[in-house]
Amino acid sequence: MNKDLVLQKLDIARFALSEAKTIQETKTILDVATASEILAKRQQLGEEAIKYATSIKIEALAQLGRMLKETPKNKGNLLRGTELEPRDITPTLKDMGLDKRTSKLAQDIASLPDTQIKKIKNGILSLSRAISNNHVSDNSFDWYTPIECIESARTVMDSIDLDPASSDVAQKKINAKNYFTREINGLNKKWSGNVWLNPPYSMPEIAKFINKLIAEYNLGNIKQAIVLTNNSTDTKWFHSLLKFPFCLTKGRLSFWNVKGEILVARQGQVFFYLGNNVEKFVENFKKYGVIASKHDY
Repeated sequence: MNKDLVLQKLDIARFALSEAKTIQETKTILDVATASEILAKRQQLGEEAIKYATSIKIEALAQLGRMLKETPKNKGNLLRGTELEPRDITPTLKDMGLDKRTSKLAQDIASLPDTQIKKIKNGILSLSRAISNNHVSDNSFDWYTPIECIESARTVMDSIDLDPASSDVAQKKINAKNYFTREINGLNKKWSGNVWLNPPYSMPEIAKFINKLIAEYNLGNIKQAIVLTNNSTDTKWFHSLLKFPFCLTKGRLSFWNVKGEILVARQGQVFFYLGNNVEKFVENFKKYGVIASKHDY
């Protein structure tokens, strides 16, 4: 199939998507866009065809995700005696021609802000990165650090005087002498003493918190600080922290939320230490992964 035929097929698919009213119709268009994207890549039909197919695929996934969010979930089967009987007649994913992976991906995309979906369609932002950031990002004030990591930070610094990106729930375990919530906005406050920081991971908030942290430390307002971030090695804010000692976690940390549920991050994390007790940081954080500092590279 040549490029013109692929583009014509995609024009039809985009129009059909705007008219689609059911999950099955949307899924059919998603399949067309996905197949066209693969074909355009394999036959090297050019960036125009590839980007057009990808754009429609993302639009279809987002639309599918919104539809699924509004669709009642099948509660599965119910055991009566020795036989399984249907709990309800709500269609299952299989009935709708979907698998769990596609369903989850579609709903993850539907949960993204429209601005991020547009960036993905335009090739500015990768889909995997957008979804990863959204899971430990848009709700990052509600992803609470494992208590053992908090206690390690407390041991290194002797105390936690300030938690500038926190919540009332988190403080039941962190017990910082002072803390700022999303409503208070710690970016507008002075930071001092020994600081524990698990910033919101969405942009531009995380960059603002990291810049604030380094500025307050350079001014001498912060005595020590330990900050927990994702291993976003391609970002400017991450590189601004590399002059400080850090610990690359071995595996992914298990956070928790207000419901007490365990939330496993989708990528590795890094602890950074700002202060003079480097040996104490190494001693207490080497159990989480590999320690490195600027002197090592």
